Amino acid sequence: MFCKTRVAVLRGGPSSEYHVSLKTGAMVLANLPEQYHPIDVLIDLDGAWHYNGKKERHHNILDKVDVVWNALHGEFGEDGAVQHLLESHGVRFSGSKRLGSGFSFNKFLARQVAERGGIKTPHALVFRREDVQRYEVLAGELYRTFPQPCIVKPVSKGSSIGISVAHTPEEIAAALATAFSVSERILVEEFIEGREAVCGVVEGFRGSPFYSLLPVEVALPEGHRFFNFETRYGEALNHRCPGSFSTEEKEELQHLAQEIHRLLGLRHYSRSEFIVHPKRGIFFIEADALPDLHENVSPYLQSLNAVGASLPEFLQHILTLTLSKR
Repeated sequence: MFCKTRVAVLRGGPSSEYHVSLKTGAMVLANLPEQYHPIDVLIDLDGAWHYNGKKERHHNILDKVDVVWNALHGEFGEDGAVQHLLESHGVRFSGSKRLGSGFSFNKFLARQVAERGGIKTPHALVFRREDVQRYEVLAGELYRTFPQPCIVKPVSKGSSIGISVAHTPEEIAAALATAFSVSERILVEEFIEGREAVCGVVEGFRGSPFYSLLPVEVALPEGHRFFNFETRYGEALNHRCPGSFSTEEKEELQHLAQEIHRLLGLRHYSRSEFIVHPKRGIFFIEADALPDLHENVSPYLQSLNAVGASLPEFLQHILTLTLSKR
């Protein structure tokens, strides 16, 4: 008798990206190929696991499945925590392992790895909350000594949560307060004026060890100068795929996305974000070990569609890699 492979789709999670994860998980559940038996595993904001609508210990749930699709985003899902839990339990799961997840989720560490690999990143400084006595004092110092305008962002948050662009000492102080309200460590980064690009990678796809999808150009809504949470998931955001990049820019973006995936030790699939400056070239901004698959707003889905790959085909490919222990 034919038995379907039981796929537990983890979604939700104790994260600031809980609602985004719910939508990614729903897309995965709705598009799994027929040979898989989907199991919806909800992790609530308190970290409790739910199976068939009832709370249950995570190890009991994991004992009942063959493989896990990690559809979590943000803290716990992308920082290495759930990966460590799954690895300790010995269950196979999609996406990056613990180390790669931890490196990519920490923007400062990801920058360091990219720089050591010869990839350009914006000039930046990192600060810890415990070392900052008064935001106004640090803001004044940054305004005098740091390239302006600047971007202030949490070191370890996804979906552009807590990020601000600042032009004046007052705006810098407010941006510091916003970032520190959600993170113990923050990054102050040079603002690079240019076109925003995201480029995805799929391992072992179509005969390529690291298959690069077409770069997507992010067209920001009028009045916005950077990619924040509201623009990332808002209806006014426009993703152009393929983007209006030159052949040389497109090829370089694809190469850099492959290099970031490799340097950070990511697995199965990933997405990297860049700024294309008209004169200074391409700057790496951050990597996403688990790109969202949110219908209508996911540049990763759009770039898959642009190369003629459907979501079920992508899910089939990643699960094949996962089940073969790759």
